Amino acid sequence: MNEAVCPVCSHHCRIPDGAYGRCGARKNIGGEIVCANYGKLTSLALDPIEKKPLSFFYPGSMILSVGSFGCNLTCPFCQNHEIARAKETDFQQIYDVPPEELCRIAKEERTRGNIGVAFTYNEPLVGYEYVRDAAVLVRQAGMKNVLVTNGMAELAVLEELLPYMDAMNIDLKGFRPEIYQRLGGSLETVKEFIARAATGCHVELTSLIVPGMNDSPEDMRAQAEWIARISPDIPLHITRYFPRYKMREPATDISLLKELKEIAEYSLQYVCLGNV
Repeated sequence: MNEAVCPVCSHHCRIPDGAYGRCGARKNIGGEIVCANYGKLTSLALDPIEKKPLSFFYPGSMILSVGSFGCNLTCPFCQNHEIARAKETDFQQIYDVPPEELCRIAKEERTRGNIGVAFTYNEPLVGYEYVRDAAVLVRQAGMKNVLVTNGMAELAVLEELLPYMDAMNIDLKGFRPEIYQRLGGSLETVKEFIARAATGCHVELTSLIVPGMNDSPEDMRAQAEWIARISPDIPLHITRYFPRYKMREPATDISLLKELKEIAEYSLQYVCLGNV
Protein backbone atom coordinates (compact mmCIF):
# COMPACT_ATOMS: atom_id res chain seq x y z
CA MET A 1 0.00 0.00 0.00
CA ASN A 2 2.89 2.41 0.85
CA GLU A 3 0.48 4.68 2.71
CA ALA A 4 2.23 7.68 4.26
CA VAL A 5 1.28 10.42 6.71
CA CYS A 6 1.83 14.04 5.72
CA PRO A 7 3.47 16.02 8.57
CA VAL A 8 2.82 19.56 7.30
CA CYS A 9 -0.44 20.52 9.01
CA SER A 10 -2.78 19.30 11.72
CA HIS A 11 -4.79 17.18 9.28
CA HIS A 12 -1.91 14.68 9.08
CA CYS A 13 -3.49 13.16 5.98
CA ARG A 14 -2.91 9.43 5.49
CA ILE A 15 -2.24 9.35 1.76
CA PRO A 16 -2.18 6.18 -0.34
CA ASP A 17 0.60 5.78 -2.88
CA GLY A 18 -0.09 7.92 -5.95
CA ALA A 19 -2.77 10.01 -4.24
CA TYR A 20 -2.91 13.61 -3.00
CA GLY A 21 -3.70 14.98 0.44
CA ARG A 22 -6.77 17.13 1.05
CA CYS A 23 -4.77 20.26 0.12
CA GLY A 24 -4.28 18.99 -3.43
CA ALA A 25 -0.61 19.95 -3.35
CA ARG A 26 1.09 17.16 -1.41
CA LYS A 27 1.40 13.70 -2.93
CA ASN A 28 2.53 10.24 -1.91
CA ILE A 29 5.09 8.91 -4.37
CA GLY A 30 6.38 5.48 -3.43
CA GLY A 31 5.72 6.00 0.25
CA GLU A 32 7.28 9.47 0.42
CA ILE A 33 5.22 12.67 0.79
CA VAL A 34 6.44 15.22 -1.73
CA CYS A 35 5.58 18.80 -2.62
CA ALA A 36 3.67 18.29 -5.88
CA ASN A 37 3.40 22.00 -6.62
CA TYR A 38 7.12 22.76 -6.23
CA GLY A 39 8.02 25.63 -8.56
CA LYS A 40 4.68 25.42 -10.35
CA LEU A 41 3.23 28.93 -10.37
CA THR A 42 -0.26 29.93 -11.39
CA SER A 43 0.06 33.62 -10.49
CA LEU A 44 2.85 36.19 -10.72
CA ALA A 45 2.33 39.94 -10.27
CA LEU A 46 4.02 43.04 -8.92
CA ASP A 47 1.71 44.35 -6.20
CA PRO A 48 1.70 47.21 -3.72
CA ILE A 49 2.75 45.85 -0.32
CA GLU A 50 -0.52 47.17 1.11
CA LYS A 51 -2.47 44.54 -0.89
CA LYS A 52 -1.01 41.66 1.14
CA PRO A 53 -2.21 43.40 3.38
CA LEU A 54 0.81 44.85 5.15
CA SER A 55 0.36 48.43 6.27
CA PHE A 56 3.40 48.78 8.53
CA PHE A 57 6.12 47.00 6.55
CA TYR A 58 7.85 49.18 3.95
CA PRO A 59 4.64 51.09 3.14
CA GLY A 60 4.51 52.50 -0.38
CA SER A 61 6.75 49.78 -1.80
CA MET A 62 6.05 47.07 -4.39
CA ILE A 63 6.58 43.34 -4.01
CA LEU A 64 6.65 40.46 -6.48
CA SER A 65 3.71 38.24 -5.50
CA VAL A 66 3.64 34.58 -6.47
CA GLY A 67 1.14 31.77 -6.02
CA SER A 68 0.79 28.11 -6.90
CA PHE A 69 -2.22 25.85 -6.24
CA GLY A 70 -3.71 24.09 -3.25
CA CYS A 71 -4.92 24.90 0.26
CA ASN A 72 -5.54 22.91 3.43
CA LEU A 73 -8.70 24.82 4.40
CA THR A 74 -12.09 24.70 2.66
CA CYS A 75 -13.48 28.20 3.20
CA PRO A 76 -16.79 28.57 1.33
CA PHE A 77 -16.06 32.30 0.82
CA CYS A 78 -12.57 31.87 -0.65
CA GLN A 79 -11.59 34.78 -2.90
CA ASN A 80 -8.93 32.70 -4.70
CA HIS A 81 -10.79 29.41 -4.98
CA GLU A 82 -9.82 29.02 -8.65
CA ILE A 83 -6.29 28.18 -7.53
CA ALA A 84 -6.72 27.32 -3.84
CA ARG A 85 -9.26 24.55 -4.47
CA ALA A 86 -7.71 23.34 -7.73
CA LYS A 87 -5.34 20.52 -8.59
CA GLU A 88 -2.56 20.61 -11.14
CA THR A 89 -4.70 18.90 -13.77
CA ASP A 90 -7.28 21.71 -13.57
CA PHE A 91 -4.98 24.25 -15.23
CA GLN A 92 -4.39 24.73 -18.92
CA GLN A 93 -1.08 26.40 -18.20
CA ILE A 94 1.26 26.36 -15.20
CA TYR A 95 4.57 28.18 -15.18
CA ASP A 96 7.61 26.17 -14.12
CA VAL A 97 9.66 28.68 -12.11
CA PRO A 98 12.51 27.16 -10.07
CA PRO A 99 13.77 29.15 -7.07
CA GLU A 100 16.75 30.48 -9.01
CA GLU A 101 14.48 31.82 -11.75
CA LEU A 102 12.12 33.41 -9.26
CA CYS A 103 15.02 35.19 -7.59
CA ARG A 104 16.26 36.41 -10.96
CA ILE A 105 12.83 37.85 -11.80
CA ALA A 106 12.61 39.52 -8.39
CA LYS A 107 15.98 41.21 -8.92
CA GLU A 108 14.95 42.40 -12.38
CA GLU A 109 11.81 43.98 -10.93
CA ARG A 110 13.89 46.18 -8.64
CA THR A 111 13.77 48.76 -11.41
CA ARG A 112 10.01 49.04 -10.74
CA GLY A 113 10.42 49.39 -7.00
CA ASN A 114 10.32 45.71 -6.01
CA ILE A 115 11.67 44.94 -2.54
CA GLY A 116 11.38 41.14 -2.67
CA VAL A 117 8.95 38.23 -2.96
CA ALA A 118 5.56 37.61 -1.33
CA PHE A 119 4.34 34.01 -1.28
CA THR A 120 0.59 34.39 -1.48
CA TYR A 121 -2.67 33.84 -3.46
CA ASN A 122 -3.09 30.14 -2.63
CA GLU A 123 -1.81 28.69 0.68
CA PRO A 124 1.99 28.82 0.45
CA LEU A 125 2.61 26.46 3.35
CA VAL A 126 1.26 23.41 1.50
CA GLY A 127 4.35 23.86 -0.67
CA TYR A 128 6.66 25.17 2.01
CA GLU A 129 9.77 23.53 0.53
CA TYR A 130 9.60 25.85 -2.47
CA VAL A 131 8.99 28.84 -0.22
CA ARG A 132 12.05 27.90 1.86
CA ASP A 133 14.38 27.31 -1.08
CA ALA A 134 13.34 30.49 -2.89
CA ALA A 135 13.43 32.58 0.28
CA VAL A 136 17.04 31.58 0.95
CA LEU A 137 18.06 32.95 -2.46
CA VAL A 138 15.94 36.08 -2.14
CA ARG A 139 17.54 36.84 1.24
CA GLN A 140 21.03 36.25 -0.20
CA ALA A 141 20.18 38.78 -2.93
CA GLY A 142 19.50 41.39 -0.25
CA MET A 143 15.73 41.40 -0.74
CA LYS A 144 12.75 40.80 1.52
CA ASN A 145 10.54 37.73 1.96
CA VAL A 146 6.84 37.97 2.84
CA LEU A 147 4.47 35.12 3.64
CA VAL A 148 0.69 35.50 3.35
CA THR A 149 -0.77 32.45 5.04
CA ASN A 150 -3.63 30.90 6.95
CA GLY A 151 -1.16 29.73 9.59
CA MET A 152 -2.51 26.17 9.49
CA ALA A 153 0.84 24.41 9.71
CA GLU A 154 2.84 22.58 12.32
CA LEU A 155 5.53 24.56 14.11
CA ALA A 156 8.26 22.40 12.58
CA VAL A 157 7.34 23.87 9.18
CA LEU A 158 7.40 27.39 10.56
CA GLU A 159 10.82 26.83 12.10
CA GLU A 160 12.23 25.97 8.68
CA LEU A 161 10.87 29.18 7.17
CA LEU A 162 11.16 31.72 9.95
CA PRO A 163 14.91 32.41 9.63
CA TYR A 164 14.29 33.71 6.08
CA MET A 165 11.00 35.57 6.58
CA ASP A 166 10.88 39.32 7.05
CA ALA A 167 7.13 39.74 7.38
CA MET A 168 3.92 37.73 7.47
CA ASN A 169 0.25 38.44 7.18
CA ILE A 170 -1.62 35.61 8.89
CA ASP A 171 -5.35 35.02 8.64
CA LEU A 172 -7.20 34.67 11.92
CA LYS A 173 -10.54 33.52 10.58
CA GLY A 174 -12.39 33.40 13.87
CA PHE A 175 -11.85 32.93 17.56
CA ARG A 176 -13.96 29.88 18.35
CA PRO A 177 -12.89 26.29 17.60
CA GLU A 178 -16.21 25.55 15.88
CA ILE A 179 -15.51 28.26 13.28
CA TYR A 180 -12.30 26.53 12.27
CA GLN A 181 -13.99 23.14 12.34
CA ARG A 182 -16.48 24.49 9.80
CA LEU A 183 -13.59 25.62 7.60
CA GLY A 184 -11.65 22.38 7.99
CA GLY A 185 -8.97 23.69 10.31
CA SER A 186 -7.75 24.05 13.88
CA LEU A 187 -7.85 27.29 15.88
CA GLU A 188 -5.17 26.10 18.29
CA THR A 189 -2.79 25.30 15.44
CA VAL A 190 -3.22 28.82 14.05
CA LYS A 191 -2.84 30.46 17.47
CA GLU A 192 0.42 28.59 18.09
CA PHE A 193 1.66 29.57 14.64
CA ILE A 194 0.87 33.26 15.22
CA ALA A 195 2.48 33.35 18.64
CA ARG A 196 5.72 31.80 17.36
CA ALA A 197 5.86 33.84 14.16
CA ALA A 198 5.51 37.09 16.11
CA THR A 199 8.77 36.34 17.92
CA GLY A 200 10.72 36.01 14.66
CA CYS A 201 9.50 38.56 12.14
CA HIS A 202 7.08 41.41 11.53
CA VAL A 203 3.50 40.05 11.77
CA GLU A 204 0.16 41.56 10.82
CA LEU A 205 -3.14 39.69 11.14
CA THR A 206 -6.28 39.71 9.01
CA SER A 207 -9.83 38.79 10.00
CA LEU A 208 -12.38 38.68 7.20
CA ILE A 209 -15.71 39.34 8.93
CA VAL A 210 -18.32 36.95 7.52
CA PRO A 211 -21.95 37.61 8.53
CA GLY A 212 -23.27 34.95 10.88
CA MET A 213 -19.89 33.29 11.30
CA ASN A 214 -17.35 35.47 13.12
CA ASP A 215 -19.10 38.83 13.45
CA SER A 216 -19.95 38.91 17.15
CA PRO A 217 -18.56 41.71 19.35
CA GLU A 218 -17.78 39.17 22.07
CA ASP A 219 -15.58 37.16 19.72
CA MET A 220 -13.70 40.27 18.59
CA ARG A 221 -13.12 41.36 22.18
CA ALA A 222 -11.68 37.97 23.11
CA GLN A 223 -9.59 37.85 19.94
CA ALA A 224 -8.11 41.33 20.43
CA GLU A 225 -7.31 40.63 24.07
CA TRP A 226 -5.50 37.44 23.08
CA ILE A 227 -3.49 39.23 20.38
CA ALA A 228 -2.56 41.96 22.86
CA ARG A 229 -1.12 39.34 25.22
CA ILE A 230 1.36 38.50 22.48
CA SER A 231 1.88 42.19 21.66
CA PRO A 232 -0.55 45.12 21.51
CA ASP A 233 1.52 46.44 18.60
CA ILE A 234 0.52 43.63 16.22
CA PRO A 235 -1.64 45.28 13.54
CA LEU A 236 -5.07 43.75 12.93
CA HIS A 237 -6.84 44.17 9.58
CA ILE A 238 -10.61 43.81 9.88
CA THR A 239 -11.85 43.29 6.34
CA ARG A 240 -15.22 43.23 4.65
CA TYR A 241 -16.65 40.02 3.23
CA PHE A 242 -18.28 40.03 -0.22
CA PRO A 243 -20.20 37.11 -1.76
CA ARG A 244 -17.65 34.72 -3.27
CA TYR A 245 -17.34 31.08 -4.26
CA LYS A 246 -20.10 29.14 -2.44
CA MET A 247 -21.46 31.93 -0.25
CA ARG A 248 -24.22 34.32 -1.36
CA GLU A 249 -24.92 36.19 1.88
CA PRO A 250 -24.86 39.99 1.45
CA ALA A 251 -21.63 41.86 2.10
CA THR A 252 -20.73 42.71 5.69
CA ASP A 253 -22.36 45.87 6.99
CA ILE A 254 -19.79 48.64 7.24
CA SER A 255 -21.26 49.94 10.48
CA LEU A 256 -20.60 46.51 12.04
CA LEU A 257 -16.99 46.63 10.89
CA LYS A 258 -16.57 50.02 12.51
CA GLU A 259 -18.07 48.69 15.74
CA LEU A 260 -15.67 45.73 15.75
CA LYS A 261 -12.77 48.08 15.03
CA GLU A 262 -13.63 50.16 18.09
CA ILE A 263 -13.79 47.03 20.24
CA ALA A 264 -10.40 45.82 19.00
CA GLU A 265 -8.86 49.23 19.63
CA TYR A 266 -9.44 48.83 23.37
CA SER A 267 -6.66 46.22 23.28
CA LEU A 268 -4.62 46.88 20.14
CA GLN A 269 -2.62 49.86 18.97
CA TYR A 270 -3.19 49.42 15.23
CA VAL A 271 -6.54 48.30 13.78
CA CYS A 272 -7.26 48.85 10.08
CA LEU A 273 -10.43 48.42 8.04
CA GLY A 274 -10.16 46.76 4.63
CA ASN A 275 -12.37 46.26 1.57
CA VAL A 276 -14.56 49.23 2.53
